[in-house]
Amino acid sequence: MLSNSADIYMPVQNEARVYFADEDKIHEALGIDGIPKERRVPAGLIQMSNGTQAVAYLDRDFVLGPEAGHVNISGISGLATKTSYAMFLIQSILQTGPAEEIAVILLNVKYDDLLRIHEPRDLTEEERALWEQLGLRPEPWPQDRVHYLLPWGKQTRVTGRPNTFADPPPPHKVYAYALRESASKLDLLFSDIPDSSGTLASIIGEIMSGITGNEAAWRAVQTWDDLLTKPPLVQQGIPQKFRNIHASSVGRFLRLLRRIVKTRQTGIFVPQLSTRMTTIEQEISNIRGGHTYVVDIARLAPEEQTLVFGDVLRTVYGLYSGETSPFDDYEPPKRVIVFVDELNKYAPARGQGESSPILDQVLDIAERGRSFGIILFSAQQFLSAVHERVTGNSATKVLGRTDSAEINAGNYRFLAQDIRYHLTRLDKGEMILSHPIYRQPVKIRFPRPPFQQGRTAR
Repeated sequence: MLSNSADIYMPVQNEARVYFADEDKIHEALGIDGIPKERRVPAGLIQMSNGTQAVAYLDRDFVLGPEAGHVNISGISGLATKTSYAMFLIQSILQTGPAEEIAVILLNVKYDDLLRIHEPRDLTEEERALWEQLGLRPEPWPQDRVHYLLPWGKQTRVTGRPNTFADPPPPHKVYAYALRESASKLDLLFSDIPDSSGTLASIIGEIMSGITGNEAAWRAVQTWDDLLTKPPLVQQGIPQKFRNIHASSVGRFLRLLRRIVKTRQTGIFVPQLSTRMTTIEQEISNIRGGHTYVVDIARLAPEEQTLVFGDVLRTVYGLYSGETSPFDDYEPPKRVIVFVDELNKYAPARGQGESSPILDQVLDIAERGRSFGIILFSAQQFLSAVHERVTGNSATKVLGRTDSAEINAGNYRFLAQDIRYHLTRLDKGEMILSHPIYRQPVKIRFPRPPFQQGRTAR
């Protein structure tokens, strides 16, 4: 990369002396020198071929707003260290700014990756030095500031053990879904089911409004079994016509719902909530600044994962947009960061799926969330697999090692050709970082997390 301080755009003169830049000049070339010191967030270390190193800083206002927001991370699983980088960057944000103004919500989607973030890991001297070189403390999350929300399982009532891949971390709460408390989220369960005629949406809309509005026709429907076997949708085991919805359409809805909440469910759908259970809405509606909430969905069925993720987003969006106010004297933190891996499941690229309640919710967050204080940190293997309105609204893009066929997709147009080819040769712990104030993307490396990463350290 070439840059100058006088806006003279002409080739370097023949036989002119060329020197390696020091850290200040690297910052000047990238545009980092224009970031006020109080807004600088360490995002990794730039390393020159001659051994010179420089900290790559992000501008907080372009990560958390108001100037821009959202971070998207791509790369081949197991090599790109997507989750590790997201956790590093979140720790950097919390350590270098007013942490009390920021709440963090993490979706644990694989094994027990994020269920030990309060437990320290033994670092090598090299790893510790890299953290300190970035001006950060290599510390795990404080245990008194981490809240684990784990799913109720089929055996939890007997064993007391949530439906997790490993021993549950202390302390934790267990969440579940009873019909009456979940009626307003029923549409999320059908996000992956085609509904070109809109018939399913009509039935779901009637049920949601009927139960939440406590309409007379629905007062006897108290549990999932009631919805599947009792009026107004069923009489003597036979699906009934309801309003202007044909009986055959009601029957299809019931078959789909039975498969989700009875046949394939992992245990989170319960008849009634007990004192041993909580709800995602209840916990997320009371988030506090400086605290981190880990929501485990790793062992849930796909429809259940979509429900929980959509529940998190819908609750956060309602909280910050002012649509809901759970407590009269409650004031949410100024910012909330929501991190989820495998975003392509919920917001696939255009052409890979039709509009759905979960996609609409993700797009709302991507396009309007920043103005409310909601910041989405997302990750996936392939940038091209995610809806362009999500990646397009992510001001900061982080790319790890990528397949050679993938880099030719149109989503990588913002990268010069030589940088695209370099993506296929990145090592573990190396990323290409693109940020609005940078004059061009830059390669960085970052330290491994200082906490236990469970079964699959990535």
